[in-house]
Amino acid sequence: MAIEAAILEQIKHYQTIIIHRHQHPDPDCIGAQLGLRTILRASFPDKTVKAVGKHYPGFDWLGQADTDVTDADYREALVIVVDTANQPRVDDDRWRTGKAVVKIDHHPNDDAFGDLQWVRDQASSTSELLYDFYAANADELTLPVEAARLFYAGIVGDTGRFMYPATSAHTLEVAGKLMTTGFSASDVNQAEDEISPAMARLSAYVYQHLTILPSGAAYLKLSDADLEPFELGETDSTSAVVPLPGKITTVKAWAFFVEAKDHTYRIRLRSKGPSINGLAKAHGGGGHALASGATAHDQAEIDQVVQELDALVAQDKGE
Repeated sequence: MAIEAAILEQIKHYQTIIIHRHQHPDPDCIGAQLGLRTILRASFPDKTVKAVGKHYPGFDWLGQADTDVTDADYREALVIVVDTANQPRVDDDRWRTGKAVVKIDHHPNDDAFGDLQWVRDQASSTSELLYDFYAANADELTLPVEAARLFYAGIVGDTGRFMYPATSAHTLEVAGKLMTTGFSASDVNQAEDEISPAMARLSAYVYQHLTILPSGAAYLKLSDADLEPFELGETDSTSAVVPLPGKITTVKAWAFFVEAKDHTYRIRLRSKGPSINGLAKAHGGGGHALASGATAHDQAEIDQVVQELDALVAQDKGE
């Protein structure tokens, strides 16, 4: 049985389906999660379908998770975890308490959790993958316009407006099919492109303070003290400035170090060529070849990551 059909059989078997996503969400994980919820509610109106996760006001234009999910709801529930590479990143630990778990993701499957897994790391996004799930079962599933809008938003987000290498001919074909349902693609594009005045000032700070090494590696540390003057609001996220160094011609790969509440630093690694997910794994993280994340516990580890990134880029250039 094809994996798409096997997942649908699991969904049919359960009366309650609870969909989880990863922590610190982005448009793809929210679009995938809420888009799947929309499809399942439309296709199986007799079932209870919920989505859980911390509320981020900046993503309210995509929709919101459900706030009425109780511990008891999990006892006989199918849990579907979308767009989440490893177990520690799942938002809301109750996902472990369901009767069965399905993992649907487009990151490398280094943490193969779940009773049933559908992982295709060649896909541009989990939203693209979930459209393929719908298409494979189109005779039994309904695709509302809202689900199409959400999947399109997820694809736009994870492809960097169709600029990243994971954008395939199939990605563009899926985006085109989604657009035929009638939502405003331009409204979605505008929502994903807009930033607040505070984020505009932070963007200028990034360009002014980014360190670019001779190899083409670049880095920037953003501590709480650095960020305080910008008075970022609840709807602002430093993730919005992460792509900026990639616009500079001499930058080949880069790292952002953003201070977390526990005073460790979240590392966001990006590349235009050399693979950086091995570097991320060496520091407790992982991800795609050109977009990964990890954690630095102190300044010494930050310095180590910078040195390793510098060497990686220099090696890729043959220096």
